[in-house]
Formats: sequence, C-alpha cells, structure tokens
Amino acid sequence: QVQLVESGGGLVQAGGSLRLSCAASGRTFSTYAMGWFRQSPGKEREFVAAITRNGGSTYYPASVKGRFTISRDNAKNTVYLQMNSLKPEDTAVYYCTAGVNIGTTIDYWDSWGQGIQVTVSS
Repeated sequence: QVQLVESGGGLVQAGGSLRLSCAASGRTFSTYAMGWFRQSPGKEREFVAAITRNGGSTYYPASVKGRFTISRDNAKNTVYLQMNSLKPEDTAVYYCTAGVNIGTTIDYWDSWGQGIQVTVSS
C-alpha cells in the first residue's frame, strides 16, 4: 500500500477556489490510479474525481464536472484537485485515495489519506 497525506484545505467563500494536494510515499506511485472522495456529516463518502496511472484519463461526477480538475505529477508523487467556483454544498472532508482500479465507490480503492477539511461559506 501507499501512504497518502493531503494538504491545501481550508475556508473559502462561495465562488472561490482551492487546490488540494496529496503526497504519496514510495516508489510505486505511478502504478496506482488516484482519486478524491469527500464526506459530509451524516452522509456517505462520495466520489469526486479520479485519474488513471499516466494521467491520460480523468473522471468526475456531474456535481463537480466543469468546476473541479484532477491532475498528477508522477515525478513528484503528487496528485492535485483544483476546485473552482466552490459552493457551500462542497463543504466536506476530502480524502485522497489510491488503487489498482478506478471506481465510484470506496470498495474499489486500497489506500486512503487522513482527510482534510474544506469549508465553503455562503
């Protein structure tokens, strides 16, 4: 498994932007698909974005498509989530995840970061 550490969260006003980063340990980062999920109080963890091993394909749910962009730098063992036009409903703890396969449910993914809070004020 790979160790993951998120950074870049915080408080932002509606309409603003944040960029989350996720640093991975180990020399096998490029062999993993990477993803982001989020979880609000009382809700299940939901899929936000995913990217293939070489960064050639990305996936988003309708709720964030066009506003969020996932990218990765395999030389830096880091995956990013650029979040634009943020809305109060984007408020959640955001989790970075790594896995062999991409899926929109948590059971597809193998390793998880500790999570980072993103709060969007109205």
